[in-house]
Amino acid sequence: MAEPRIVEGVEGLTSLVGEHVGYSDWIEITQDQVDRFADATGDDQWIHVDPARAASGPFGGTIAHGFLTLSLIPLVLPQVLDVRGFSMGVNYGMDKVRFPSPVLVGSRVRAGVAVEEVTEVGAGVQTSLSITFEVEGAEKPACVARFLERRYP
Repeated sequence: MAEPRIVEGVEGLTSLVGEHVGYSDWIEITQDQVDRFADATGDDQWIHVDPARAASGPFGGTIAHGFLTLSLIPLVLPQVLDVRGFSMGVNYGMDKVRFPSPVLVGSRVRAGVAVEEVTEVGAGVQTSLSITFEVEGAEKPACVARFLERRYP
């Protein structure tokens, strides 16, 4: 299991700017996860939910939705970074998201996290994190995102 980097307050976050903090644990992507994500989002394209048809498709099997991979951020981020000294944090948004390669069902992914920027906003701070999901054994990442979150005292 990944051990998160523990930092305290604004000073702790700021000390990490420009640094790759670490990696999450590997997570296996299952067909059940993909099917449940399709049910939740209404995105039931065959490339995600029809293993028989997808077997003869461009990837040789079903693939995870790009947004499913992106939605793993709340799961993986605490495995990498434990920020203390704030009463709450909220997702603020994404600056940029790309899906350079597919995640085949049965693959394992993990996230690498780097702190790009910490800026004061009102009564709190906004962090910009570079999160890169890699697929075990693949050359290209599955998802590269710039994630924004705000933390308040």
